[in-house]
Parts: sequence; C-alpha cells; structure tokens
Amino acid sequence: MPFARAGRPGLLGTVARRAPVREAPPPVAPPSAAPPQAAGQELADQLSRLAELRRTGMLTEAEFTAAKSRLLT
Repeated sequence: MPFARAGRPGLLGTVARRAPVREAPPPVAPPSAAPPQAAGQELADQLSRLAELRRTGMLTEAEFTAAKSRLLT
C-alpha cells in the first residue's frame, strides 16, 4: 500500500499551489512600414531632441555624436 499523507500538503504541494501563474506576453505586432516622408520627419524630430539635450547640457558632445550615429545608421 503506497504511503498516503494525511493533513496538510507537503513542501512540493505548497510550492505548486502558491507558485505564480505566468501569462504569455501579448504578441508584438510587426512594425508597419511608414511612408518615407513620415519616417524622415520622425528622424528629424529625434535629431532635434538630441540637439536640444546637448544644448541644455544633458548630453556631452561624445554622447550626442554616438546617439546621432546610431540614428543615422
């Protein structure tokens, strides 16, 4: 006759019962192809924001140059 536990659950039963249920992340939609004019405007806006951060002293010249090169490549 197999050993049967009476009373409270053991360690594994407690852990299994209290383990959080992980949900799958929502599916990510592929980026839609923006019209060339909109993409160009977005790039110009990002470059303007970078220039403003550099002007206010939030970015150093080296940080600005690195971020600008990432945007342009």
